[in-house]
Amino acid sequence: MKKMISCVSMAALSMAAVTASAAEISANVALTSDYKFRGISQTDTSPAIQGGFDVNFENGFYVGTWGSNVDFANSLELDYYIGYSTDLSEDVSIDVGYLYYDYPGSPDEDDYAEVYGSVSFMDFTFGANYSNDYYLESGKFLYLYGDYEISLPEDFSIAIHYGFNDLDRSTRNARPGENAFLTGGADSYADYNITLNKSYGGVDFSLGYYDTDLNKAECFDNDSLCDGSFIFTVAKSL
Repeated sequence: MKKMISCVSMAALSMAAVTASAAEISANVALTSDYKFRGISQTDTSPAIQGGFDVNFENGFYVGTWGSNVDFANSLELDYYIGYSTDLSEDVSIDVGYLYYDYPGSPDEDDYAEVYGSVSFMDFTFGANYSNDYYLESGKFLYLYGDYEISLPEDFSIAIHYGFNDLDRSTRNARPGENAFLTGGADSYADYNITLNKSYGGVDFSLGYYDTDLNKAECFDNDSLCDGSFIFTVAKSL
């Protein structure tokens, strides 16, 4: 079933390419010193090469795909998404959609899907992602977050992010060897970061500090995955 959902997403991208005359196609590529997702390193604190394609239609709908190397699940993550965004006013916009995380060649329990929605008001964004069966079939998951970006002179900006990860409590007492996302009995955690961003010559640079409130026992007995660290990223839109 999960692989079929991934195929449907790929078909949507193919259809978008056929109707490209009514849409805007863009691409992006990035090199980052560490790929952290919701505060947890996906590359065991090693660098990652990332990139994606997006097709944005005039009516507000969009489809896209994004990929990165990771340090698990056959070393590859591919994401597929479809959504709708629109401006409600000069200062308010909304974005809703469906996102599928695919780890090609790995067991089906690695793959999972989320629905998401966000509201942006001026420089603030508040959003939520929900999965009815999170990574490793660990049960229901809810992610709540808030972002704030401050524009500065000379194409600089500062972005602040705070997220709350709420995991399925019914899986926290899983016996050793059973699927559960976090270790050490944790059923929720916070992640946060602050980044300084600069655009120069068509290239985007960012230096950020990323951290969580997880301890070693809760983070797979590996401090480095969840501890605070600085991450440097260079990205280019095509």
